Amino acid sequence: MIDRKVTTVIDEELCIGCGLCVKVCPLDTISMQNEKAVVTGRESLSCGHCAAACPEGAIRVKAIDESILTYNTIKADGKWLKHGDFDTSQLVRLMRSRRSCRNYREKPVDRNILEDLVKIGITAPSGTNAQGWTFTILPSRGAVVALANQVARYFKELNKMAEKGHLRLFMKLTGKKELDFYYKNYYETVKETLSEWENNGLDRLFHGATSAIIVGYKPGAACPAEDAILATQNILLGAHSMGLGSCLIGFAVSAIKRDPKIKLAVGIPAEETIYAVIALGWPDEKYFGLAGRKPAVIRYFDK
Repeated sequence: MIDRKVTTVIDEELCIGCGLCVKVCPLDTISMQNEKAVVTGRESLSCGHCAAACPEGAIRVKAIDESILTYNTIKADGKWLKHGDFDTSQLVRLMRSRRSCRNYREKPVDRNILEDLVKIGITAPSGTNAQGWTFTILPSRGAVVALANQVARYFKELNKMAEKGHLRLFMKLTGKKELDFYYKNYYETVKETLSEWENNGLDRLFHGATSAIIVGYKPGAACPAEDAILATQNILLGAHSMGLGSCLIGFAVSAIKRDPKIKLAVGIPAEETIYAVIALGWPDEKYFGLAGRKPAVIRYFDK
């Protein structure tokens, strides 16, 4: 169950009765009575819209912890940026400049920076303001290697299964085509990657990254996958702006979802679902131009 407890408090003396808080409240937690804003609803999203809209600072939402967005390495401007009051061309430049990094220096990433990246992540929107995301930080190369070993073990076992033609055929005939698809599209690449990892220490999974952040979600939310991916995108953009390289590791996500032992190995509770694994580190690569994109499907519906 998502917590909908009302923790909104309004200072009657400070309230000027402008009604702006009522207008932005998504659950009608607040209403106007005798030209004053009053908490009358039985549920609240604890989104803080009301407090942010109040010109007199008369509203406080106790469920919100303002200190969670106090950064260690960033001097953040606490003023609201109004719609349109930003250079969109620079925003697009940041988005297009961020690329998946597969070459990292050995220099570790400071834990304060990694914690700030998580704080940047949680500024993302969240369905019904559930904010049920979790972030597991792997702060060292040793921790990343430990996760890589767990992922490698899973794929080694999967490859052994995929090698059995009779098993692939049986599963395919019973409507389970995943193993056959894996064998045709990934088996050889994974086999080669595992060999390089075991024999030469060549890391084609995390590409030598010195840290990582695993983005998960607790049960009980309306759209956990969307929430987690939105937070992940914030982290990716934040990392680039801070001078870090980043790369989403889809193979690690796949392994973690299918093998509960991997979550246990890195201290993640069994009930959490993992949606992203982000490799992070100081990049050992640079570019001189911006890449394009494949054509997108764009359609209109206008009745």
